Amino acid sequence: MNKMKKDTRWMVTTALMMAIVILLANTPLGLIQLPIIKATTVHIPVIVGAIVLGPLAGGILGATFGVCSMISNTMAPTLLSFAFSPFLSTTGLGGAAKAVWISIGCRTLLGIAAGWFWILLKKVNLNQNIALPVTGFVASMFHTLVVMGSIFVLLANQYAEAREVAESAVFGLIMTTVFASGVPEAIAAAILVFALGKVLIKIYKAK
Repeated sequence: MNKMKKDTRWMVTTALMMAIVILLANTPLGLIQLPIIKATTVHIPVIVGAIVLGPLAGGILGATFGVCSMISNTMAPTLLSFAFSPFLSTTGLGGAAKAVWISIGCRTLLGIAAGWFWILLKKVNLNQNIALPVTGFVASMFHTLVVMGSIFVLLANQYAEAREVAESAVFGLIMTTVFASGVPEAIAAAILVFALGKVLIKIYKAK
């Protein structure tokens, strides 16, 4: 009976976190429109959910984020939306598969990795007040590096064409995005994961 209650609580909490991801993804607070790419805060509830509920929930939340990102980039495309929407692929089925990986696969990986990284920090008995912001920062940077790294590896030529630069300049542009967008996102994630995670862990354990 206790296991059934625990499983039900896990499913209900995961569903609630999915609703938060979907809500954020459909408001200006979740996917902030920039001239070249969409900056995101939707990864924060994914990381928090992975911490509170585990890697499986993190993967589900990450996949939800990815689907929302794909829809957003399809419905309101930017210069680089071809990398996140299979419907805007310029290279046929191969490009569409790459877009699905970048949009959904990378975000699913984010949730799973955040959950396991949190478990690792707890196993080495790192203080929760340190482990929470560290997980937020590292998971957010991991997300940026995996997404932008996938674009570099899989779509460098299309990225160069979209930005109207030589393919040799792509690496520099990718790294500029990592530092200009990724680092501020990671700092924000560290702060918010600490604030939200501390409260939600306490509430979840209390139940």
